Amino acid sequence: MSANNSFHEYVKELFVGVGAVQIKRMFGGAGGYADGLMFLLLADDTIHIKVDEALKAELRAEGSGPFEWTPRSGPRAGETLDLGYWRLPDSALDDPEEAAIWGRRALAIAKARAKPKKIKTVRKAAPKDKAKR
Repeated sequence: MSANNSFHEYVKELFVGVGAVQIKRMFGGAGGYADGLMFLLLADDTIHIKVDEALKAELRAEGSGPFEWTPRSGPRAGETLDLGYWRLPDSALDDPEEAAIWGRRALAIAKARAKPKKIKTVRKAAPKDKAKR
């Protein structure tokens, strides 16, 4: 098993209190998903959780910081971007109960920000008037 797979298994076990967590690789890192929504960002063996302004303030007080990314190409090349994920506090790294509390909050934020799925409506054809024939 590679070191990356080992880390992914650790993350799944750490967040077991959130529910079934799936890990999907992306862009050299990975995303952690529950209920079909990404609420974790994994990069360089570091766990980051989805945040809103209130959760950022709490994480800042815990000594955490944002995941920042600097694109090498494209219209925003060289610009440092905050992607809305902050590092999980160190105290939660060995405590599945604490990790689950942070994880459930991050998942709630992901759910609140999720775009509603479009529902296709099927129109029934108007009944043909048999009397006109």
